[in-house]
Amino acid sequence: MADFDAIVVGSGMSGGWSAKELAERGLKVLVLERGPEITPEKDYSDHIPPWDKKNLDRISQDEISKHYFKQYPGVAYAVKESNKDFWVKDDEHPYEEAVGTSYDWLRGYHTGGRSLMWSRQTYRMGPQDFTANAEEGIGIDWPVRYEEIVPWYEHVEKFAGIAGSEEGLPQLPDSVFQPAFQLSCAEQAFKERVEAAFPGRKVIPARVGHLTDATDEQKSLGRSNCQSRSRCEHGCLFKAYFSSVNATLPAAMRTNNCTMVHNAIVQSLEYDAATKRVTGVNIIDAVTNKTRFYSSKLLFLNASTIASAMILLQSKSAAFPNGLANGSDQVGRNLMDHISGAGANGLMHDFDNKTTFGRKPGGIYIPRYANITEHDKPFKRGFGYQGTASPLRNAGGQIAGIGKDFKESHNSPGPWRVSIGAFGEQLPNPENRVTLSKNTDKWGNPQAHFHVTYSKNELLMLESARRDAIAMLETAGCTDINSAPVNITKPGNRIHEMGSARMGRDPATSVLNGWCQAHEVPNLFISDGSFMTSSACQNPSLSYMAFTARASHYAADLLAEGKI
Repeated sequence: MADFDAIVVGSGMSGGWSAKELAERGLKVLVLERGPEITPEKDYSDHIPPWDKKNLDRISQDEISKHYFKQYPGVAYAVKESNKDFWVKDDEHPYEEAVGTSYDWLRGYHTGGRSLMWSRQTYRMGPQDFTANAEEGIGIDWPVRYEEIVPWYEHVEKFAGIAGSEEGLPQLPDSVFQPAFQLSCAEQAFKERVEAAFPGRKVIPARVGHLTDATDEQKSLGRSNCQSRSRCEHGCLFKAYFSSVNATLPAAMRTNNCTMVHNAIVQSLEYDAATKRVTGVNIIDAVTNKTRFYSSKLLFLNASTIASAMILLQSKSAAFPNGLANGSDQVGRNLMDHISGAGANGLMHDFDNKTTFGRKPGGIYIPRYANITEHDKPFKRGFGYQGTASPLRNAGGQIAGIGKDFKESHNSPGPWRVSIGAFGEQLPNPENRVTLSKNTDKWGNPQAHFHVTYSKNELLMLESARRDAIAMLETAGCTDINSAPVNITKPGNRIHEMGSARMGRDPATSVLNGWCQAHEVPNLFISDGSFMTSSACQNPSLSYMAFTARASHYAADLLAEGKI
């Protein structure tokens, strides 16, 4: 008899949803987390002011050079002295990059994974995102369409809590919203001027995974409304932003059907060739180095796009000599991220006597218009902009001085800085991949080896995004416009890696079917970013949530019917 009905590998954005949905269906669930336990009351630091922290909460250059040489440059605003343990030490978790390439693998190993540190920009994919591959002959076709996912978007949005505004845009469908964070006066002026000059473009409030009108269910989990403190990277004791620690894992645990084991590094999945099923998971304890085996009837692999692919590649057998569920040779391939490194900023002088209250978690968003309402672009797909406008006097380091004069100068009138930066789509390419290195980590597991490059399409896209950003700031009446030459972010740097076990209709060219179920192993489901067949340009976490909830209920139904 199996130890559990279901095992969920990973406790982050997707793993938390798998645990919640399966446990609420009555299954006995084991969640395996490779890092230590996070307890909000003990480990969050959002209530401690910077002046009460070592070095004003700045991490030392020595530590950056020794431990965080990949993590810190990618997200310097979020890696602090008080929360550095949310990020892995690069020297303890090495990986390899192919000659002539570079990859930023930014991650955290602990309860909740990167759901504690995500930027919380939360958008649905649109209908065009599910059909573009087929229409353009790129990659393979998605086996699902937007309409099939709508009920599941709604399901996860009601539970998670998404603040946003209804806009009726076909390329960026509305969610089930809580009240949006209102635009500042400068953001509202920017919106009006840009939309008047460019009728096919919209400027809307950023959609963010924060509570603004907590429901009874959300309150029952100890969650409350966002306080607009901009302390999110430290955790949130108000539990106002969505994370698996704040929401899905507590919901799973209150069913009494969920067990969590920490410091459990998955080494491989066991496969029974006679039944063509996964039977369980081999783990090594990160602290004691002892090995264990847990068995289950059903397995959800939610370790993250790269880690999930590596676990499959490590799980070799006579039936799968190239890695579990890898008859298509697509495991680890088609690795995608979003691209950035193009934008502009400028000064707006119309509101020098205005200021803001609080520090809201999102500014403005300009949804994709390239190849939607504007068809003169020399590239495929498109990009959206994330941005903000804030009084320059409130921007740290912008005004010289010290003491009383310095403080008072920050209350004097001044212009607003408006900034927008593009996030674009990366096309799938089977040569962009992660494989297993011959070198191992300190637990004896193979290191990751990355080979990821950009195509001409991505570079053309960012050049266009830079020009468009300048034009919009000029139209909005900004002065002192600054726009550096395009400096495309390294693959992985946007922390939206996806695509390493893509879904599709044909087992010969894909790993999963439209339910995130492995074609070749029917009781194995993968619903982290691995399943993505293309990347779209929107932040992908909401789609991971929706597909995970959908897959969890499908799997529970199959298990109840005795089909897996």
